[in-house]
Amino acid sequence: MDGLLSLLIFAGLFYLMMRFGCGSHMVHGHNDKKAVTKHIDPVCGKEVNIEQGYGKMQDGDLYRFCSRECLDKFEENPVKYINLSNEKGDEK
Repeated sequence: MDGLLSLLIFAGLFYLMMRFGCGSHMVHGHNDKKAVTKHIDPVCGKEVNIEQGYGKMQDGDLYRFCSRECLDKFEENPVKYINLSNEKGDEK
């Protein structure tokens, strides 16, 4: 019976810490900037929703494009557009 009581106390403390402590930040998306819902097209500068348009992984970063034409321009010379978007401070 003593072991059961200890288990319940530790389970309660664990629940409280995960619900209201450090664990709550992981559940509610406060852990980093990965909660981006919109991207900026590096070619034309238009705003693109995360579930729309075309996506391309380049050097570990995801770039989203509003159209196939912008994606094609990016694929011709990605360094040009990556440098432009970094200079403007836009999100990828």
